Amino acid sequence: MSPALVILLVGGAVAASCAVLGVFLVLRRLALLGDAISHSVLPGIAIAFLFTGTRNTLPMLVGAGALGVLTVFLVEALGRSRRVREDASIGLVFPVLFSIGVILISRFAYHVDLDLDCVLYGEIAYTPWDVLTAGGRELGPRALWITGGVLLADLVLVLVLYKELKLSTFDPGLAAALGFSPVLIHYILMGAVSVTVVGAFESVGAILVVAMLVVPPAAASLLTERLSHMLVLAVLMGLAATAGGYGAARLLDCSIAGAMAAVAGVIFLFTFLLAPSQGLVARLLRRRRLRARLAGRLLMLHLRESGAPRPRSELARRFGWDPAALDRALHRLQAEGLVVVENGGLRLTADGGLTLREAGLDEIAH
Repeated sequence: MSPALVILLVGGAVAASCAVLGVFLVLRRLALLGDAISHSVLPGIAIAFLFTGTRNTLPMLVGAGALGVLTVFLVEALGRSRRVREDASIGLVFPVLFSIGVILISRFAYHVDLDLDCVLYGEIAYTPWDVLTAGGRELGPRALWITGGVLLADLVLVLVLYKELKLSTFDPGLAAALGFSPVLIHYILMGAVSVTVVGAFESVGAILVVAMLVVPPAAASLLTERLSHMLVLAVLMGLAATAGGYGAARLLDCSIAGAMAAVAGVIFLFTFLLAPSQGLVARLLRRRRLRARLAGRLLMLHLRESGAPRPRSELARRFGWDPAALDRALHRLQAEGLVVVENGGLRLTADGGLTLREAGLDEIAH
């Protein structure tokens, strides 16, 4: 297996697993909580190392998962107190836990390869040469086994608890009435986020994990309102960011994880601008069409009230419009057969009167 393929597979596994869970974080308006978990699990990693004396994957996952759940519990406890807003509680909890992790690592793990650069930045370029061995046999890149296992676990979790996750996300009250526990589902989801974050630490670092947890799901939410479609689109966007970021990193000779996160941001930017219904351009066009429609209805009401054909100059003075704006409104009305030119002026047609009646505006004109 070539190094490039290993890097793409590891990055793709991280992107897909983060996107699957990130959809639920974005829909629950907990995207910032994913960022908090990605930093606050550091003391869990340090404590797991202190108890076991090794950097084996299982203790690290258990320690990180426990600290991730603790982070959620503390954030919600502060929020329920009603003395601190939820966003402020997140900002209070994760810096404290992250700082504790920094102290533990710098004090007790300074002599081993467990440092902050590994946690924050990772180095996905080295994953092809960090090989997992068992019984004297090489089984392939260790990061690929870890991230692939985490992806498989996340997919199984979402498939098994899809109905519960969907109900507790959109209608927690209904979920509770049907016998589901929204609180339990919430903590299961946050535990999965914690495990996913720590599973990607050494290979890609926390920065890329945070980007993939938020950016592809946020972009997918602009393209569809169906949860199943959103999950698929988020995964595809994450994979596209992985492939595009690797190509950009090779071209620019820069950080691979950073390039992947940057490409994910570019994908979101294009989606934000060009999404068919929720994009900025589509919204501006709808607003422009609405203004033109309202301007046309206003002109039609005035022509209906006056009865006789009215010259363009009078209409321009009446509404205070510049000639170009008036011409655009009249061109649309004439193209639709609602207004015609007659005796040097403008007159409402029978179809125009019918349109006013159907819109409930005929009575206003009278």
